[in-house]
Parts: sequence; C-alpha cells; structure tokens
Amino acid sequence: MVSPGQRKRLWTSCVASLCLLELCAAQMFYSISEEISKGTFVGNIAKDLSINAHELESRGLRIVSGNSNRYFDVNSKTGVLFVNEKIDREQLCGNAEKCSVNIEAILNDPMQLHRIEVNILDLNDNAPSFHEISYTINITESAYTGERFPLPVASDADLASNSVKSYKLSPNEHFSLDVQSGGEQSVSAELILQKALDREKQAVIQLTLTALDGGKPAKSGTLQIVINVEDVNDNTPAFSKPLYKVRVAENSPLGSTAVKLEATDLDEGVNGELVYSISVGGSSKISDQFAIDTVTGEITVKGKLDHEENPALEIRAQARDKGTPSRVTHCKVLVEVLDVNDNAPEITVSSVMSPVKEDSTLGTVVALVTVSDKDSGKNGEAKAHVSDSVPFKLKPSYKNYYSLVVDGPLDRERTSQYNITITAADEGTPPLSSTSAIIVDVSDVNDNPPRFPEPVINVYVKENSQIGAVIHTESAFDPDVGENARVTYSLLESSKSSSVSSLVNINSDSGDIHSLQSFNYEEVKTFQFKVQATDSGVPPLSSNVSVNVFILDENDNSPGILAPYSEHGSVNTENIPYSAEAGYFVAKIRAVDADSGYNALLSYHISEPKGNNLFRIGSSSGEIRTKRRMSDNDLKTHPLVVVVSDSGEPSLSATVSVDVVVVESTGDIQTQFKHAPMKEESFSDLNLYLLIATVSVSVIFLLSLISLIAVKCCRTDGSFSRYSAPVITTHPDGSWSYSKSTQQYDVCFSSDTLKSDVVVFPAPFPPADAELISINGGDTFTRTQTLPNTEKVRFDQCTLRYWCF
Repeated sequence: MVSPGQRKRLWTSCVASLCLLELCAAQMFYSISEEISKGTFVGNIAKDLSINAHELESRGLRIVSGNSNRYFDVNSKTGVLFVNEKIDREQLCGNAEKCSVNIEAILNDPMQLHRIEVNILDLNDNAPSFHEISYTINITESAYTGERFPLPVASDADLASNSVKSYKLSPNEHFSLDVQSGGEQSVSAELILQKALDREKQAVIQLTLTALDGGKPAKSGTLQIVINVEDVNDNTPAFSKPLYKVRVAENSPLGSTAVKLEATDLDEGVNGELVYSISVGGSSKISDQFAIDTVTGEITVKGKLDHEENPALEIRAQARDKGTPSRVTHCKVLVEVLDVNDNAPEITVSSVMSPVKEDSTLGTVVALVTVSDKDSGKNGEAKAHVSDSVPFKLKPSYKNYYSLVVDGPLDRERTSQYNITITAADEGTPPLSSTSAIIVDVSDVNDNPPRFPEPVINVYVKENSQIGAVIHTESAFDPDVGENARVTYSLLESSKSSSVSSLVNINSDSGDIHSLQSFNYEEVKTFQFKVQATDSGVPPLSSNVSVNVFILDENDNSPGILAPYSEHGSVNTENIPYSAEAGYFVAKIRAVDADSGYNALLSYHISEPKGNNLFRIGSSSGEIRTKRRMSDNDLKTHPLVVVVSDSGEPSLSATVSVDVVVVESTGDIQTQFKHAPMKEESFSDLNLYLLIATVSVSVIFLLSLISLIAVKCCRTDGSFSRYSAPVITTHPDGSWSYSKSTQQYDVCFSSDTLKSDVVVFPAPFPPADAELISINGGDTFTRTQTLPNTEKVRFDQCTLRYWCF
C-alpha cells in the first residue's frame, strides 16, 4: 500500500514529466485562510485560464491532488474552485513558515494540465501553552535579593505575529518578572527576588505566569509557579505560655495525663523538631512522681500523689529543637494536688464504762468517742451515729467528740450484753465510712420476783401413803442472776384449813414438799396452803402459789349392809305368796361403801343358790325377784345368801342371809303387816323422806341452773366461750337430765316409791365429790368421796352426776 508521502512524490514526478512534454500549459496561485468553512469560493479556473465555461464539462475538467485529503474541488460546469474540507494550517504544515496545497486541473481534448498552488494563511487560533501545569522552585529563606530564577518557556502553534510575544507575573511582594526577547521567536522570562523571604511567615508562595501571543485579539496561557521557602534554624522554640497551672486528683491512676505542654518552633524539619524534658533544676522527687513524653510533651503521673503529704508541686520543663546549633526554651508547671475522699474516718473509743446497771437512768455516760478524718474540706467533715437499734445513742459534745449515753430502758433479763456498732461517715463524694464495735455488759439488779409456772397447783396424794414421802416439788424461776436469783421456799398458813405445818413440810432450798402424816381419805379429802418463794436480793422479792392437795381414795373399806338386813349373824325372812308371778318383788338389799368411785360402786349377786334357782337379784339395784311361777315341787322355804361386792382392786365384799318363805295366800302376808305397826310407820316415814328428797333435789337443780345462768351473764364473753348451752332432757322412765359440756345432772325415780334411791355424784373432778342419799324406813347415810382419774371409769372434768339404783 502506497503511503500519502509516496503518493505525493509520485504525483509530483508525473506532473514534472508532463511539463517536460509541454503538456503543462499554465500555473495559478490562490491564497485562503485556514479554518474556513466547506464550500468557500477559492477562484474561477475557467476565467483565470480564459477557457470557455461551456467547454469545461465536455472536456472533463477535474482536480487532482497529491494529498490524501481532498481539500478542494471544482465545479465542472462553472469552473469555480471551492473548499471541499476544512483546513488546519498547524496540522497540515506544522511550524513551516509557508504552508501551501498544490493541486492540478486536467482538461481533455486536447489534454491540458494546469498547476494550481493554494497558499494557506495562518490565523491566531491557538493560545500559548506550557508543557507543565505547575512549576515548583525551592528557594532558601536566606537567599539574597536580586537573585534570578529562570522560568519555563511557553509555546504557540501559530507563527509570526500570532506566536508568544510577552509574559506577565501575578502581583506579589517578593518577586518581579524580567522578560527577554532575543529574536522574533525567542521570548523568555526570569524571576527576580525583590524582598527577603521568611519561611516562618510564608512557607509557600504561589504565583501565576501568563504568556501572551501577538494575535488580535491576543490569546494567553498560564503556568502555576509554587515557590517553597526552605527553612534555616533561625527561630527559638517557645511554649504556649510560660506558666502552666493544672489540677491533678491525688488518686489519679499511674499513666494518666496531668498536662500536655505545647511548644512551637517556627522552623521546619529538624530545625522545628522539639524534644521535651524535665529540667534537672527541679525537685528530685518530681521525676519520681511525673514523667514527660519527649515527643508530645505530655506529662503523666508516674508515682503516687498524696494531698495530705504535699498539696502542691512545681515542675520545670524545657523544649529543645534539633537544629545546629540547637535552641532551647523553658517553662514552669504548678501542679495542685486535689484532695479526694480516700481516707475513711477513724473512730477512737475511750473510757468505756462497762458493765452498766440495768436501772441506769437516761443520759448515763457509757463511753467517750472521738472521730477524725485526714481528708480536708467536705471530705474531712465526718459525723457519727449508732447503727443498731439499741438503747444507746451518741451525744455530740464538741466538734468531733461524742459521748455514748443510755437512750432507753435496760433489761438484763432480755439482753445482758449489747454489741454497739458506731458508724462514722464523711461528707465526701462518694462518702466513706468506718465502724467500731463496743461491747457493753448490763449488770443485774433485783427487779424480778421469783415466778411459779402456774398460779394454782393441784397435788394428788393417795391415802395411806408413807410418812415423809415427797408429794410434790415446787420450782420457781427468777430471771435475775447471782444472789438475786437464789430462791428459798416457805409455807404460808391458809385461813381455810387447819394448821398446815402438821400436815406437810417444805425444804427451803429444793422446794420438796414432804408429808408429815399418812392421810385418810374418809377423814380428810382435801386441804390447801400457800408456798412463798423469796429471792436473796436487796431488798428481797417474793411471790406465792396456791397448792391444793387432793387425797385419792384407796379401796380400804368393805361394803356395809343397811337395815333391816344389817344385823350380823341374823337371818332375815321374807314371805311371798304361792301364786306370785314371774318377776314378783321379794325384797331389796341396800348397802353402802365408805370408799368412793369404783371402790364404792357395788354389785349384788346370790351365792350358792339352792333348789331349782327360783330367784334372781338385780346386780346394781339389789332387788330380789322371782324368775318364774311356783310349782308343787318347789320348797316352801328358800334360804338365800346375797353377796355385795365393790369394784375396787382388790375387791371387798359383805354377805347377808335371807330366807324366803312361800305362803298359800296373800292374806297371811297381810296379817303379818297388820301385826307389825312399825312397818306401817316405816312406810309412812319412807314417803315423807322420799318427798323431802325429791323437793331437795328439785330445789338444788333449780338453784344450780339459776346460778349457772347468773355467772354466765356476769362474766366476760371470753370466760365462758368454751361452754355450750345447757340441755334438759326428759326420759321415758320418769327421770330428768340437765347437761352441759362440763356439767350433767341425772335425777332418777323408781316406779316403786317404797324402794327408791337417789345417788348424787357432784362435780368438778378432780375432785369428784358424791353424796349417796338412801331412804328406807327412816335410815339415812351421807358421805363424800373422790374419784381418781386413774380408775377404770373416767369422768369429764367439772361434771356433776346423779346416779339411780
């Protein structure tokens, strides 16, 4: 492939050959400006060649160019040469002074070649430019005025008058511009130092260099000039202030920053690099307490600070640059060590007065207390108080001096020793506190009498007990100590009983009560006395307790048969008719027992019956009745032996003999009654006694009921809350029952008024007293007995019973 240059050279050779052959007729010259638009008229070839325009098209007018670009073209009809492509002179010809485009116009018939040269005129279409955007110059601040510094040269693609013609510099106080022109294309500029430089005032100077061409209007190009002022060690370092005042807490941790020194050196580089240090002229302890960073100037805590030891410190520091020769500056640092609340109050206790009597009055001084704090200000102001809830308090006396005094009643029996905690707290933030314990003993005074466990004591003693036996031991407790708690016992006579000193005796030290005789229940059932317990305090205190002694019955009495069957060795006779039906009443055996309870509970039975066992006896009533009707085989006389036994252990008994005679008719029995007036009288007296007994029991019942109601109404609500309402019940056999939860009365009557008994067991138990009233032919027996709670049958406490046989 042929390059454009080769093509141009080949075209030039062809044209030259044609000219030599005399085919080249003429040469024309045209001039146009660069950058003109397409289609712009250049010249009229037909006119300039004097060719008829009508022949141009027939002769095939055409334009031939040696350039690859077809910058021009011709109108084959009119012969007008015009711009076919926009032309850039700088691109086409570069920096050549003359720039032209050679073309040839060719005609045929005959063939003619006309050389055309189009001269391209330059326009000021390019501004001056520098090869760099900025240009840097390093100048030492010690440079002398008048020194010159060459600047880069600007270039311009345009030529001649459109090229660079001058330079100008932006206004400044240090430099001026010298523009030199050696020829038409040789224009240069130099900087001239007009004023001495000072890097510390202005380390960098920025200027603008402007290049101007000769076009109209002129075009320009700029260059940024950066002038770095190089430093010399001409400045001494300086601290921001000659005296630093800082505050550092005494509890600052090691390594914490106290202050940062700031020194400046207007120089740069090594001339401006500073080294900090603590001057040797300061206190020797300063280097142990503080350290300084040689690079940053930061002073940090190195050792322990103590406001109480040294509240203020002075540090001498210096800063030295690394220039040659080096320069140095000094400063002082005053460090105020701030107090922090790092010391707890100290409590000192003196003159402790222990023990303290329990009857000490309010305000009695127990100890002296002093509170101190090494801190200052609010951190050193401390107050003390008693922490626990104790009958003591701190009474301020003067500043930090207190008195520990009694603030409440003391009772050794409740608290014999107090561990008093005194707390002292300062007013720092946060507050610190300390405690101190004081042990105060309370001494005893005789303020408590001996105390018995119960106000009334019941003692149960079996009859026939051994003389001198210990029936009870009294024990009283005195909460005091020592002699105040040593108790002695003594007996006090009771006005309700006989001389107690003949019955019992008491051991004054142990409280053991000894019997002085063997008791007989049938003679003495109960007696009372008082025991006094007295302590050995000054003055002595005492208290009493009531002692109720109940004699418990033993089965030491045999049953006794009542009249009319009570004669010893006699045989009693009872008659019954032969026609008696089964269940016919024959006789009733009555007996009593001087004992009480089960020991007096009698049972009846027939011993060794003979014949055909015609009779039976009620085991509890003693009534003898027939089992069946009589028969001819039965005996006429039936001897019966009745055994009466109590329920004691061992059981005691008595016997009575009764002969039952069978008679033929009831008239014989009536005859016997008619001749026995005493029987009639006995019958009349029996009715009278029975009536009296019935009325008495009824009156007693009504009085008891009224008394119970009255007592219940008079007492407080709580005293009878454990009792239930009374209940009165009527039974089919004609008996009445009055009962409560703690009382019961039973009144029973037999259908046979001639043979009726009323047995009364009154309450409370223990003791359980009972009365037996037996009415039979004018015989009456009255006694009182006590039922122990250890026997076979147990009665509820405080129960009154009436039993019927």
